[in-house]
Amino acid sequence: MLIGAREEVEGVTKEQFEKLKKLALEARELSYSPYSQFRVGCCLLTSSLTFVCGANVENASYGGAICAERTTIVKAVTSENSTERDENKQQWLCMAIAGDSLESCISPCGICRQVIREFASDSFPIVMLNGDGSRCVIRTLGELLPMSLGPDDLS
Repeated sequence: MLIGAREEVEGVTKEQFEKLKKLALEARELSYSPYSQFRVGCCLLTSSLTFVCGANVENASYGGAICAERTTIVKAVTSENSTERDENKQQWLCMAIAGDSLESCISPCGICRQVIREFASDSFPIVMLNGDGSRCVIRTLGELLPMSLGPDDLS
């Protein structure tokens, strides 16, 4: 069940969309979250049709934890065959995020929204899933982070 007006992501086929959701749910299984038990998985689809996945990783200091979205972005940007380094804003098609809750769809935290903004435009679609993928909300980065500060503001 989709929540909200959007039922698809422009430039992404139904098959790619379903794979993106499936991979985000699978990535969640790789979460290292022994302290919070709050597992999150993320999958990014690039314009080269590469799926890049990541999960959250915690540590005993709590503050050093890294969210699934940032894990995924770091992997995409530092990939040996990355086309995502230059002109990034044209390179990513969409991102999906999955947590464990069956009742609600998970949304990126504030830090993750800002990191996504570094590499994506306001129109970048973010697919937020519930724990079994039966519900999803699709919003743009601009909707989640209005009036944001981005790289273009500092040039």
